[in-house]
Amino acid sequence: MTKQEVEELDSLTANVIPPLWIPMEGPQTKALDSEADITFYGGAAGGGKTDLAIGLALTKHKKSIIFRREATQLTGVIDRMTEIIGNREGYNGQEKIWRLDGRQVEFGSMPHPGDETKYQGRPHDLIVYDEIPHFLESMVRFTMGWLRTTEEGQRCRVVFTGNPPTDSQGDWVIPFFGPWLDEKHPNPAKPGELRWFAVIDGEDIEVDSQEQIKHKGQLITPKSRTFIPSLVTDNQYLVNTDYIATLQALPEPLRSQMLYGDFSAGRTDGEWQVIPTRWVDQAMERWTEQPPEQYQRMEAMGVDPNRGGQDKMILSPRHGPWFARQISYTGAEVPDGQTGASLVIKNLTHGAVPLVDMIGYGSSCYDHLTTFGVEAIALNGSKSDARRDISDQLNFPNLRSYWIWKMRDLLDPRNGYNLMLPVDAELKADLCSYEYKMTARGMQIRSKQEMKERLGRSPDKGDSLIYAIAERVDRVAYEDHYEDKTRFEGRSAVTGY
Repeated sequence: MTKQEVEELDSLTANVIPPLWIPMEGPQTKALDSEADITFYGGAAGGGKTDLAIGLALTKHKKSIIFRREATQLTGVIDRMTEIIGNREGYNGQEKIWRLDGRQVEFGSMPHPGDETKYQGRPHDLIVYDEIPHFLESMVRFTMGWLRTTEEGQRCRVVFTGNPPTDSQGDWVIPFFGPWLDEKHPNPAKPGELRWFAVIDGEDIEVDSQEQIKHKGQLITPKSRTFIPSLVTDNQYLVNTDYIATLQALPEPLRSQMLYGDFSAGRTDGEWQVIPTRWVDQAMERWTEQPPEQYQRMEAMGVDPNRGGQDKMILSPRHGPWFARQISYTGAEVPDGQTGASLVIKNLTHGAVPLVDMIGYGSSCYDHLTTFGVEAIALNGSKSDARRDISDQLNFPNLRSYWIWKMRDLLDPRNGYNLMLPVDAELKADLCSYEYKMTARGMQIRSKQEMKERLGRSPDKGDSLIYAIAERVDRVAYEDHYEDKTRFEGRSAVTGY
């Protein structure tokens, strides 16, 4: 190149300002360019997740918010943004808002259930949830409702980043991205592939395309999702450091989760977790689409009622130790107890007995069932009772605690009941979320309200399943199906100790 050509090139590029952030080639660039409305990027540690969030805010969006669950966790994000920009000009530490060249980047936190309402009515065209398994599902769904812009041509998108969940609180992420993360999903998706989901009556329904769906007189627009995995080896800044050795030294299953982003690696059960995760997995591995020949008749149905509101009415049909897929109705579909009772009757077969939670909305449903001539069993979990566990060593302050511990005993492989549970990631999350504490009155399971505050939702599927085995039902005798009849001593092999 001649001297004149060099001078001409210099003059052309003299006023060109280089971008503040350039993505690394590979998964980070794929995530940046993805057309998905909701992108989950990450899996393993060290894949450049936080940089993607900051880079999108600085280069593609005008009004962004980056969430971490705890406010103190935002320090690392703000420090990293300072490194990328080179200074803190435009940052207001009191507001936690950065204004730079016509762009606004806000930093938010939601440490407690209900904190999400602080962000009501504050629209953003980019919403990022950094370390998504730390958030409650209710927090995320609420704040995503304010994804919008009035600026013509500005794209709106949501980005999740994070590693595999390590406890039941974050398990909701797996069914949310089921085609990519749930190893038992019937129609798995490839990394980066778009799938469309429509929220119909509060349920995520996978559909074929982004074409609008008409439901109950309203047009519903499906939104696309995708998952793009990344590894520490995709990060050119960490690949030659000691960080990989640090991840390799972690104990399993944390090592597989953080080093390889393995969502199937067994998480460590919580110290106070009632039902071990592995027992639930084993029960789901035994399940078949149709009940075994000797269990064709429905014996019982667990009923977790609801009337209006956000919670769902869940029905759990049980054929001996085999459970059918649960039946779900939204609050809008169950406006009153009479409707709830009618839906129970609609799904009953073989004269099965419904076991109905009487607390709250359930009393009306139960009353209508009896009015219709159905032999139902009323369940009152707050009632005190002198029953003990299968070992006859543990007592419980209320029936709800007893029923949940009873499910633990029935799932314990050593007891030989061999329950068969439908494969359902949300049901699994519910069953693994029950926690106990020792009290002067016995083994107490945390209340449903405590669980709602911890999970951000009601464990309706888990509760309904447990109601199906709560009380003994004598319609069908199961002892004849077991070789060792003496071990049951006349009690039901499934429903009673």
